[in-house]
Amino acid sequence: MQIAEKKVVGIHYKLTNDDGQVLDTSEGRSPLMFIHGIGMLIPGLEKALVGKSKGDQLNVSIAPEEGYGVKDPNLTQKVPKAQFEEPEKIEVGTQFQVDTEQGAIIVTVTEVGAEEVTVDGNHPLAGMTLHFDVTVDEVREATEEEIAHGHVHGEGGHQH
Repeated sequence: MQIAEKKVVGIHYKLTNDDGQVLDTSEGRSPLMFIHGIGMLIPGLEKALVGKSKGDQLNVSIAPEEGYGVKDPNLTQKVPKAQFEEPEKIEVGTQFQVDTEQGAIIVTVTEVGAEEVTVDGNHPLAGMTLHFDVTVDEVREATEEEIAHGHVHGEGGHQH
């Protein structure tokens, strides 16, 4: 069976950046299980998996436009340190949720100055070319219930 829209897919993967640094991996864990074609993966990886079967291996590089997007400078801003409840505890790498007109987003502190804190609302992997080493572990039909719920059930998936 080949990977196509609304198939349940399980993959093992290693994600690295341009420098070869491992950013994420399924090593030592169950495969990542998802329903293909409903937006659970970045677009570039979904496209690369179409037509693959159990046991297939692929190495694919995904440009930012097909990954987590190009960095948007409008999502980075300086905020007065005094606006934080506990400004002395703010440090680079701290993440928190902010409510915006477009909904809630996660921002990351990228710089802490004497009077201001720089926060970035871009995804941490935005602007990066992503390199995936993938092995297809499983491909099967999704059940009607999985499609209705929008996620995989059972081992490696959601437990009800």
